[in-house]
Amino acid sequence: MGTVNVNRNVTDVFYRYKMPRINAKVEGKGNGIKTVIVNMADVARAIGRPATYPTKYFGCELGAQTQFDYKNERFIVNGSHDANKLQDLLDGFIRKFVLCPECDNPETDLIVSTKKGTISQGCKACGFHGPLEVNHKVNTFIIKNPPNINPASQGASLTEGKRSKRSKKAGENGEDHADGDTSNAGDETLDSSVVGVNGEDDDVNWTVDTSEEAVRARMQDLTDGAKNMTVSDDFDKTEKERLDIFYEMVKKKRDSGELDNVHTHKEIATEASRLDIHAKATLVLAELLFTVNIVQEVRKHRNLLLRFTHDDPKAQKYFIGGLEQIISLHADKLMDKVPGILKLFYDNDILEEKAILEWSQKVSKKYVSKEIATQIHEKATPFIKWLQEAEEEESSEEEDDSDVEIEYDDRAKTDSLQTGVKKQEVKKPTKPADEEEDGDDLNIDDI
Repeated sequence: MGTVNVNRNVTDVFYRYKMPRINAKVEGKGNGIKTVIVNMADVARAIGRPATYPTKYFGCELGAQTQFDYKNERFIVNGSHDANKLQDLLDGFIRKFVLCPECDNPETDLIVSTKKGTISQGCKACGFHGPLEVNHKVNTFIIKNPPNINPASQGASLTEGKRSKRSKKAGENGEDHADGDTSNAGDETLDSSVVGVNGEDDDVNWTVDTSEEAVRARMQDLTDGAKNMTVSDDFDKTEKERLDIFYEMVKKKRDSGELDNVHTHKEIATEASRLDIHAKATLVLAELLFTVNIVQEVRKHRNLLLRFTHDDPKAQKYFIGGLEQIISLHADKLMDKVPGILKLFYDNDILEEKAILEWSQKVSKKYVSKEIATQIHEKATPFIKWLQEAEEEESSEEEDDSDVEIEYDDRAKTDSLQTGVKKQEVKKPTKPADEEEDGDDLNIDDI
């Protein structure tokens, strides 16, 4: 099947982090159809995560149930799914749960605290350590099934493994769960460190550490728990509500004068990823960052915008929609400056040629009225024409250069041969003249 880069945004063929391509096999038919990811275990080892995590992620993204068979290394997603589609989904999982947010290196570990209900990320390459800012449905699964669980001891599935542990614990404590209710046994397994080794709490001395440090630690736990609940609530909200949350956050940073800070840039980008609105966030940024003085403001906010639009055609598309809204809002002063505004964003690498040309091909009334959109496109015509001509000239120059090289090589050989012959022919008749002149000089010197 071959291998691909773990971070497929990196096109370097010598990139050291490789993983196998996903190999998917569809089995069954009708309501029993399912997709078996044949090499999920190998892929998981390559990205340093348990195979259950990406499989569960696929299930969440596709709205399908998943099954795990550790002994036979069979990881299944219900329904019929194409391998290429699963590979694209895996890119999303890697971006959210594998790559370091600081250096984009996949040498990371997930540190899960089931007690606090938190997930942290540590990078061995750059030393980064911090909470996982991504909020996804699979987070709950990861917290309940941390990476340090040994899959070999879990049977055919996680549920079966937990059930066997509970039954074993119940047998050790002499408890009878013949009626099939094992929920209490599971609780005892989790709380055994509190009630004692033998499950008895008669001899336990209950004390509370009231030192300032202990109180501060407990308050921090409460704060983290509240934050996690907020994150979970945010993820369940509609996209519009999440965009509103992002809007308020950026507006607050702007009003407090923090937008020149690199740390703030990272914080804003992280918040957009957490809310899962990274591409559409550029609509909000255009609205909040630019006014009638857009020409001066472009350079000021360039670094922040590049965190969203660099190598992201979708984000650039939404950003142009945001620019249309700003131009519409200040049409009396900005409409005539449309070509210059587009060129300014192009020169600052915020917008790429491809995104601008694709936008120019269709007038859309998605962000402004059709009348205004048509007017903006008409005003942009000189710049669009310049882009197209520059592209044509560049391609023709490349063709000319390739032709010149071939002709030059041929001429170089023939000219050198002809020049050699001429030199030999001319060399002999010039010698006597030179010698006569030399002789004249000698006669003068003798005198």
